[in-house]
Amino acid sequence: MTRFDVEHVPFRIDAINARRGDRRLTNWPVVYAIDGERDIYVGETLNAVARMRQHLDTSGKAHLRGIRIVVDDTFNKSVCLDLESHLIRWFSGDGRYQVLNRNFGIVDADYYDRNRYRETFRAVFEELRAEGLFTRSINQIENSDLFKLSPFKALNSDQAIAVEDILEGLFDDLRTGRGSTIVVQGDPGTGKTIVGIYLMKLLRDIEAADLSEAMNAETVFSEFFAEGYPELLKDFKIGLVVPQQSLRASIQEVFRRTPGLHKDMVLTPFQVGESAETFDLLIVDETHRLSQRASLASGVLNGKFPAINLQLFGTDDLTLTQLDWIRKKSRHQVFLLDTGQRVRPADLPTDVLDALVEESRAAHRLYPLSSQMRVLAGHDYIAYVREILAGQRPQPRRFSGYELRLFDDLGEMRDAIRDREAEHGLARLVAGYAFPWRSRADYSTPDIDIDGVQLVWNRTTSDWIGSPTSIDEVGSIHTVQGYDLNYAGVIIGGDLRYDPARERLYFDRESYFDKKGKQDNGMRGIRYDDEDLLAFVANIYAVLLTRGMRGTFVYVVDPELREHLRAYMES
Repeated sequence: MTRFDVEHVPFRIDAINARRGDRRLTNWPVVYAIDGERDIYVGETLNAVARMRQHLDTSGKAHLRGIRIVVDDTFNKSVCLDLESHLIRWFSGDGRYQVLNRNFGIVDADYYDRNRYRETFRAVFEELRAEGLFTRSINQIENSDLFKLSPFKALNSDQAIAVEDILEGLFDDLRTGRGSTIVVQGDPGTGKTIVGIYLMKLLRDIEAADLSEAMNAETVFSEFFAEGYPELLKDFKIGLVVPQQSLRASIQEVFRRTPGLHKDMVLTPFQVGESAETFDLLIVDETHRLSQRASLASGVLNGKFPAINLQLFGTDDLTLTQLDWIRKKSRHQVFLLDTGQRVRPADLPTDVLDALVEESRAAHRLYPLSSQMRVLAGHDYIAYVREILAGQRPQPRRFSGYELRLFDDLGEMRDAIRDREAEHGLARLVAGYAFPWRSRADYSTPDIDIDGVQLVWNRTTSDWIGSPTSIDEVGSIHTVQGYDLNYAGVIIGGDLRYDPARERLYFDRESYFDKKGKQDNGMRGIRYDDEDLLAFVANIYAVLLTRGMRGTFVYVVDPELREHLRAYMES
């Protein structure tokens, strides 16, 4: 490990000028943090003294007080860019400070001896934490929604290419006055949500760019922080549409803490439909969870659907969907989707999503994401799970460095999840909707009673994973879709079963308790047979089985299905 120093300099001109004779602060790559009571700015430079003088001339930093400069005789430009990226992300995820940085674009670039230097980064973190700049450990920070959903992300090459191409196309369309429909498509864990959040922050920062400051930024998107681009975004109205309540609340909290963003930018589809304004750009996360016309969970929403149709189109055409609302209310759209994550009959039909993908492909505006960022077992694991749940017979596999285990006792799996929670954090039990929600009316009534183990469903539908009681509860698809866990303990209930005589999976309607998940669409005359519902339930379990970054534990209620899966998972 290299030896570094943290220099302390007051954020005053006299204190900065006094260091002009220090070679390491005038001609050496360093990383610095300037903090105030509530705000912090992180940067890297070859001339710390000159850079601090520039910051002193910036009105938005006049309230900052002290500088910490990380100096190491072995640092180079690549190391400093990487350390700067880590500190920005850690500060953003910790929540102690509001990070003032613009998002010029951070990419997860490799360089010589990177792993050794990253050990130094952790030592730098601990020293800054000892000085009060951080309130939590790295593990606690990296397990938080503030970190996972932060716009200050180091993009992988797939994501960086997609963002760059989207920006180039969007700015070209803005110059010519054309509308555009863009699709970003990827499996679970490829970072679709991060692309959407990152784009929001990046566009806001380009709009408010200080071009003199941007000229010093040697990053992948610095070309857009130049004359001609901010002008195209003048009075640019942008929104992020998130259909799921739990994920929406988490993203709103991130936006509330991020300069340039605001929680009111995070919208429901109904808010878009009812808005009196037209948006320049709407980015839609989990597009596959937008609704078609159906009987929704809320009577109020059922009433709003026809009202919005009439307002926007002058007719209550039953074939109109929330996708139509989005397109009607915006000049440009970015849709983030995975057709394999449709989990309810009310979700957009597959043919509608397929048509959207083909439209974007024909316009050369389809951007696939393939690099797996969540599951350490990689893309092969995602495909493996989906093949099993599709009734195929893939070659049994083991995934190095990833725990995929089948349990015969629910109590043992619960204990294993608690052990992983104590060791790594972010370990939770989740299940298909195969158990009635009795505890909703009485918390003392268990919802799940198996092997002498009594469990209850999630007590909150907003940010359940981060709630203080979640380790003792079981999350549903509606509280975990879109989130990361370190370990997921998945209870496959009696809704999914296996017939050994016919060698096929089947759906048990009597063991499925999501009323809206099996309801026919009487409005449109659509009936869902057991094969249709099997597809939804298989998708639900595919989502649950791909939440765990480090591992997935599985308990199966149906003994025949348990024996069938034993060949594919370590017991």
